[in-house]
Order: sequence, then C-alpha cells, then structure tokens
Amino acid sequence: MGEAKRRKESIGDEFGKEERIYPWLPITKTQSADFLKWTSRGSWAGISLLVGWWIVVRFVGPAAGWWVVD
Repeated sequence: MGEAKRRKESIGDEFGKEERIYPWLPITKTQSADFLKWTSRGSWAGISLLVGWWIVVRFVGPAAGWWVVD
C-alpha cells in the first residue's frame, strides 16, 4: 500500500480538501490569500487615484485657470 492510500485512510473524507483557516469558518487559506492580494491592489489603486486627484486640484486646475487656490 502506498503512502497516499495510507494518508487517505487516516484522514478520511477530508483527504484532498484544502485546509480552512478555522474549522467553523468556511474560508480556505487560498481564499484568504486571494482576498488580501485583491484588497492590497485596491488600496494601492485608491491611493494612486487620490494622489492624482490632489495633483489636479492643487496644480493643474489653477494653472489652467479653472479655479484659484488661495
């Protein structure tokens, strides 16, 4: 009998399933890593948009004569 069969017998129904973060929480470790990856990308996109907006409001708008900054 091979090692995989031994593990399958010892683990039972959970064999081949991905491990959860907590047994009572239906989120796997891969799902949590994907969530962190996408939220990090989203936050960096938000920061970039905020910096771009600040540049437009502070420099581009007054230089183009759209409004006056006091």
